[in-house]
Amino acid sequence: MRISVVIIAKNEAFNLRKSLPKLSWCDEIIVVDDNSTDETVEIAKSFACKIWTRQFDGFGTQKRFAVSQAQNDWILNIDADEVLSDELIQEIRNIKDGLEIRAYEIPVRHVFLGKVFKYGKESRYKHLRLFNRLYGNFDEATVHEKVHIDGKISELKGLIMHHSYRDLEHYFEKFNKYTEIGAEKLFKKGKNRSLISCLASFPVYFFKHYVIYRNFMNGWQGLVWSYLNAWYHTVKYLKLYAKKHPL
Repeated sequence: MRISVVIIAKNEAFNLRKSLPKLSWCDEIIVVDDNSTDETVEIAKSFACKIWTRQFDGFGTQKRFAVSQAQNDWILNIDADEVLSDELIQEIRNIKDGLEIRAYEIPVRHVFLGKVFKYGKESRYKHLRLFNRLYGNFDEATVHEKVHIDGKISELKGLIMHHSYRDLEHYFEKFNKYTEIGAEKLFKKGKNRSLISCLASFPVYFFKHYVIYRNFMNGWQGLVWSYLNAWYHTVKYLKLYAKKHPL
């Protein structure tokens, strides 16, 4: 089957150097760029990508736009910081079109501070990344967008390696953006949480990520990741509290 890859990007030159070489087998690569100031566009051009410039207005709408520019009905959506494994590439290339399956979930493996997370939730969390747009598309959610499919969904075994952050500095660049988006989403839904509850939730989230999600098995990087995730949730709800109680 013919496949169009869609990627949304902003200042993703570092990641595209790793992800695009693994996509040369696809029939087309569409990159929707949000006015990058680094070499994102130049690198995308060097891999013969089709490039569109569009101001970011939410993950769902940005990805829906990318899908609308595709020439093929089968869409492979990946983030700029994700790299397909050789096993996954071969698995996708062996899929026969014309089956009743309308979409495929693909397992994603987290890579953080150079550590491949082989244990726990982050070692194999599934995302619907390959789908036939005749039977579904992304919703318009600002963040945590999802593909909704009318039809049968199957699973692939090959992995996508998710290189979320180059380093801790990069993590905190994204941290403020995502906590703000998350707090705004909760605010619009009318959610509320007391200040004491916001602060007291930190150890609960840490225990959840470090013990329940078994990140203690992922070395010191698993410890750091659990701490940062607990802090992320805490700050998100503190921002919600601030929106509910403006000065």
